[in-house]
Amino acid sequence: MARVLSLFRPQPFLVHVGRRKPMLCKMSMDSRARKVFAAAVEAVQPDTVVRQSIERKEDSVIISGHKFTLEHNLHLVGFGKAVLGMAAEAERIMGDHLVKGVISVPHGIQQTLQQHGKNHLLLKENSRIRVMEGAKHNLPDIDAQKAAEGIKQLASELTEKDLLLVLISGGGSALLPAPIPPVSLQEKQDVTRKLAGAGATIQELNTVRRALSVLKGGGLAHCAHPAQVVSLILSDVIGDPLDLIASGPTVWSEVWPEEVLSVLERYKLLNCLPASVKEVLAQPMPKWRENKDESNTSGRILNTVIGSNSVALKWAGRRARELGFRPVTLAPGVCGDVRSVSRLYGLLARFACSREEPPPEIAAELLRLGPEVGVESWDLCRTMQVLGEGRTEGWGSTCLLAGGEPTVELTGKGRGGRNQELALRVGLELRDLKLPPDGPVFLSGGTDGQDGPTEAAGAITDGGLYEEAQAQGLDVDNFLTNNDSYTFFTRLSAGQRLLVPGLTCTNVMDVHMLLIPPIPFNI
Repeated sequence: MARVLSLFRPQPFLVHVGRRKPMLCKMSMDSRARKVFAAAVEAVQPDTVVRQSIERKEDSVIISGHKFTLEHNLHLVGFGKAVLGMAAEAERIMGDHLVKGVISVPHGIQQTLQQHGKNHLLLKENSRIRVMEGAKHNLPDIDAQKAAEGIKQLASELTEKDLLLVLISGGGSALLPAPIPPVSLQEKQDVTRKLAGAGATIQELNTVRRALSVLKGGGLAHCAHPAQVVSLILSDVIGDPLDLIASGPTVWSEVWPEEVLSVLERYKLLNCLPASVKEVLAQPMPKWRENKDESNTSGRILNTVIGSNSVALKWAGRRARELGFRPVTLAPGVCGDVRSVSRLYGLLARFACSREEPPPEIAAELLRLGPEVGVESWDLCRTMQVLGEGRTEGWGSTCLLAGGEPTVELTGKGRGGRNQELALRVGLELRDLKLPPDGPVFLSGGTDGQDGPTEAAGAITDGGLYEEAQAQGLDVDNFLTNNDSYTFFTRLSAGQRLLVPGLTCTNVMDVHMLLIPPIPFNI
């Protein structure tokens, strides 16, 4: 195994190398972990990512290397939880070239931003953008459908001289419901809910959604033709697949009736479909949905991801270096069951903190676990190589960064979320290891600031968590069985380990962080 790992040398994207010597920092590992997480969230603020993606030059604008002329011909639509702040910044940049706009945002978001002092993410009083709130509890509703109709109408009125700026973020799918008549919103929801309950994949769900939707799967771009369409996307999906983010309203996706029927038949739903759904599926698909060349829009669409988990990790790494760490990025797409993910981080901590050459069994188990949790063997090998060199060459403290969206199997009725449960399980993984007194420290936090139905974004843990819990009469296993991680961390040391950043106004999934202190190496 050592020979295999020796093939992988540190790469620039894994180790953020700089000539400036890292600053010595007297802050605790806990405090530094919180500061690194805060930098990750700040990097993907909705106004920040829009400002960094648009370069305004007099009467033109440059986006992703493409130049567009502004002649009071700009229209704007948007849908998603972070879109209000994105739209506010876009309007500030575009000025009076913006003719009008419509955005679909979560119910109550304007009042919430005002209450939290986030006025910079609100539209100006005389804004040309109409704000429509809907999708209570993140579910499509009549208000969201009315917003979708307003967006469709605006797009349909454009000409070839117009430029349509589309702003998309997480939650966009629920905020853009436009079922094909005569299918009702409730009927479409019932079909997708039954599919999800039967175990359909996100790809299968989107196949059916696109077939029943006017705007998804490239439908919005088709409505806007022949206008130029530019989409700025804040991604909350692993791998940033354009066709899955908000179900890809500006991304052409092939839809075949046979494929849709195959999905429905696979989950035994064909015989229980509403008559309206059967009617729509029995109709020939529009030519533009079956053939990209027939859509006439491919050369008039620019889709660009302006914020993602990778962006958050990049800036987290920069902040970590400023705080005295050598940052190492594992992967931005960690997924799978939280128990397997916690095992992965426990093994990486054991590997990094070994005072001697780690047993080959650790590397072997890591490579076995990798595919299960969305981490490529290549990335694991590179990371282990870097961690090994850091230990033997005396690099000092290391900050291992990763991101993604693990899942939790619900077995109880407690309060918590995937980040708090992951932190708690990693704490158990670290309890029997011979670790230095000041670490390692593990943090898991949701960039949206809310982990499950709680006020916390996540939690911070270390090898002393288990003994600390025992000393305070807390049974860790019972809390885990009941999925009650929030209650556990609230009671443990008066909630000091909880991560509570408040309203963040963004979402690019989760940030995972393992801070490793200098390890004396026995030669």
